[in-house]
Amino acid sequence: MKWKRWAAALVCPALLLFYADGLTVHAAPAISSLSAVVYEPDSGLILYEKDVRTARPMASTTKLMTALLAAENLDPNRTVTVPAAALPVEGTQIGLKAGEEITVRDLLAGLLLASGNDTANALALLMDESLLTFAERMNRRALTLGMTDSLFVTPSGLDKDGHSASARDMALLGAAVLKQPLLAELCASKAETITVGGVKMTVSNHNKLLKLYDGTIGLKTGFTKKSGRCLVSAVERDGVTLIVTTLNGGDYWNDHMALYNYAFPLLHREMMPDVAPDTCPVAGGAADAVSIAPEEIPACVLREGESATACVELPDFVWAPVAVGDVLGHVRYTAGERELACVPIRATESVAERELPPLHLQVWQWFCLLGEMFLR
Repeated sequence: MKWKRWAAALVCPALLLFYADGLTVHAAPAISSLSAVVYEPDSGLILYEKDVRTARPMASTTKLMTALLAAENLDPNRTVTVPAAALPVEGTQIGLKAGEEITVRDLLAGLLLASGNDTANALALLMDESLLTFAERMNRRALTLGMTDSLFVTPSGLDKDGHSASARDMALLGAAVLKQPLLAELCASKAETITVGGVKMTVSNHNKLLKLYDGTIGLKTGFTKKSGRCLVSAVERDGVTLIVTTLNGGDYWNDHMALYNYAFPLLHREMMPDVAPDTCPVAGGAADAVSIAPEEIPACVLREGESATACVELPDFVWAPVAVGDVLGHVRYTAGERELACVPIRATESVAERELPPLHLQVWQWFCLLGEMFLR
């Protein structure tokens, strides 16, 4: 029937679109990876997901956890001796030898750029007595990050005994790594010169997105036959940072670029308005009011079509004394039911308690007040 053909002509293009928060946008791209997520760490928004909670082998993207723990527990400028127990190890290596000296920073560069399994073991054994004990440390830290779909068994990501994580979990890990300045610097570097056993060498970053896609700031590749191609990447654009994780992918470079092209138009960063009053009434103070101001007004990430609402939370008055820096209230910014930020409002000056007159004057004032009431 003709009407069916006309209906199909109208409906099929509509299937290529979806409706989000009042805005019609192009559908998410088809990708080769079995699991994927696009995550905005400041807001916690997930903009795309595909089988996002299934735990899969994640290969050398594991090294992001090893790097995070090293950054949190070791001095990067410290010169260390390579533990003999770290060697030998299969897979990619930078050529460490037992007993030679190297700085923690150079180990981290060999870990994150060259993906050295020997550097992963060395860093692990600088923190714990065995790789098994270090794996326990990895799993404890994973839980603090909300990584509930993960099991860490090796510091390098070599396949072993159920070693796995979900795409969502690896995005959370990537966000934590970016908060460490040294790790963020190394992940964004195309190459680093390191010194191993007194000999200088250059390690190059395996993450080709640093060259292929503008704004790329990290993070880590991974591959084994069991895991397939894995990648945790991050891109910054117009004040918005997105993290994309793909597990068990084929064309993972194009998967990531397609997901960034899809997700960035869905978001923007907007400066929140300053709506707090200049003063707050004071009771029992040497002054009737105290000057106040919010802490630094934030810029928050909003979905396209969203608008921010600001709500000032202040009491009708505060009791003296008030000290500079006291938190007297908050400005709460929301978008619908989603809280964007909660900014403290602080006193910018001090107000002392009002001094009471001597007791005999208080008694006299009391009698005068009674007299006025009686005369009425």
